[in-house]
Amino acid sequence: MSIEGREQLTRADVKRIEEEIRYRKEVVRPKALEDLKYARSLGDLSENFEYYAAKRANNQNNSRIRYLDRLLRTADILEDSSNEDEVGLNNTVELYFEEQDRSASYRIVTPIRSNIRLGLISNESPIGSAVLGHKVGDRIEVDLGRGSSCHIVIRSLEKTGESEDDKINQY
Repeated sequence: MSIEGREQLTRADVKRIEEEIRYRKEVVRPKALEDLKYARSLGDLSENFEYYAAKRANNQNNSRIRYLDRLLRTADILEDSSNEDEVGLNNTVELYFEEQDRSASYRIVTPIRSNIRLGLISNESPIGSAVLGHKVGDRIEVDLGRGSSCHIVIRSLEKTGESEDDKINQY
């Protein structure tokens, strides 16, 4: 998170969040309420598993909507201002990790889209923040915290931009 706990979002993140809110309000919420109504009609609520499951699903949906609304209200909008030869937001970089003698490719994204299994690392992570603004060939010492560090070399840079496949993380 950025200063004062405010989430950093791109304009595309905002669009994805608005789409998810709309979907949850127009599709998920009516179905959840219908499921709740049906479960109530089954009778005794004290031993009605369907009722508790429907109530829980409705509460989870409403909680997600509140979370996303709060994200939008408190977010800082990020613009990538990196030069063509510098690592910036939504760029894919191939990094060489000297101590491990291995390479890996990552795309630098906002925290709400980060997913290391998909090669998406946050611009606020130690590696993501360390490479921002650097160029191909730069050797960078990354502070990993607790007195630990590693050295990486930027091997390649691709100005990939955002992907339509990127998902907003669940909380």
